[in-house]
Amino acid sequence: MLRRTALAVTSGLLLAGVATVPASATDLVPAAAREVLPANDGWAASGSGTTGGATAAGDHVYVVRTRAELAAALGGTDTAPRIVLVAGTIRPDGDCASYADPAYSLAGYLAAYDPAVWGRATRPSGPLEEARVRSARNQAADVQLRVPSNTTILGLGNARLRGLNLLISNVDNVIVRNLRLEDAADCFPAWDPTDGSTGNWNSAYDLITLTGATHVWADHNTFSDGDNDDSAQPSHFGRPYQVHDGALDVIRASDLVTISYNVFQEHDKTMLIGSTNTVGADVGKLRVTIHHNRFANVGQRAPRVRFGRIDLYDNYYYATDEDTYSYSWGVGVHSAIHAENNFVLRSADLALDEVVHDWGGTALTEIGTLTRIGTGPVSAVDLLAAYNATHDPDLGADAGWTPTLRPGPLTPTAQVPAVVDARAGAGRLNLAA
Repeated sequence: MLRRTALAVTSGLLLAGVATVPASATDLVPAAAREVLPANDGWAASGSGTTGGATAAGDHVYVVRTRAELAAALGGTDTAPRIVLVAGTIRPDGDCASYADPAYSLAGYLAAYDPAVWGRATRPSGPLEEARVRSARNQAADVQLRVPSNTTILGLGNARLRGLNLLISNVDNVIVRNLRLEDAADCFPAWDPTDGSTGNWNSAYDLITLTGATHVWADHNTFSDGDNDDSAQPSHFGRPYQVHDGALDVIRASDLVTISYNVFQEHDKTMLIGSTNTVGADVGKLRVTIHHNRFANVGQRAPRVRFGRIDLYDNYYYATDEDTYSYSWGVGVHSAIHAENNFVLRSADLALDEVVHDWGGTALTEIGTLTRIGTGPVSAVDLLAAYNATHDPDLGADAGWTPTLRPGPLTPTAQVPAVVDARAGAGRLNLAA
């Protein structure tokens, strides 16, 4: 399939350095690239639904192999439907050394803002912090790629985006499928001594960021840190030098999102929904459906929620690394999580009351959760009750709404691990034309 498409491309036109499939060869485009979100498949099916670039004409179908080609395919002000087919591994053009401002060095930064020198009352300021910010801007210009409205991005074969951030910002109707997204590492994390009681390093880039976006479907992707695991990072000022942010974050009044059949693995801050506790634009937005995903040894935020009505069903949680595990369901301010038919495989050292964390919320609806330890017996469990038994104040058991946008009957919880393992993640879609 990939070879036939490539042959068609080489005989086609070249537009701004991007290989375009001519109209006569559009029959070679994988059928999956023209698929739309099924009816009733979560919040992204609401209203006009989510079609991405399904109706793209031949001159709006691109096969891209480099960062420059990908940027060109996504660029411009044209919002006509487009399909972007990713072939091979695409990386940024630069690296940390090339992004660094001449006035920046990590050694100098650490010396200037050591809490023993700078203190813990205020955030860094002055020449070294300004040089870090300039360095960060250099990196952002290379690694962040804005996705326009009415776009489908589909990975071909073993397609990877490594070290890049897909930014879906203030646009509508986007589909991202069949990609391996890895290691959007920040070269210049910011030190904030006021973050928590001991300070924290904060990084800037997610693998996919939705900010002010509507009608987005993320399906059959695999998210990870690749070979740059956080556990390999050093500590500075007594805190982990955190170079990764989210895997897939949904923030700043984004709305009507379906996240299905993805794998999230070996990552810490996995999925943040809502970025502030402040009542404002997020009220009535941040409606997200999360189903049939595999969360494999992720540390936290699977998801963490502020505001929004979240339909969280038929997901498989695989949590066997208690050293990196923090929690899965973060119940934040004004959140309304409806969790149904989720399966939790865990190690014996991971207690049931660790799965839920209260970030200022009031209630969580939970139905049909099953769990097992290793290869032990499967048992029904009430994770909310386990949390309430060891924490005060209690969280209520009614999030105040009942989901209706579902494409069919739920997968029985006992079958979730087998179904998700067989179908979730990149490489599972049929790429035939």
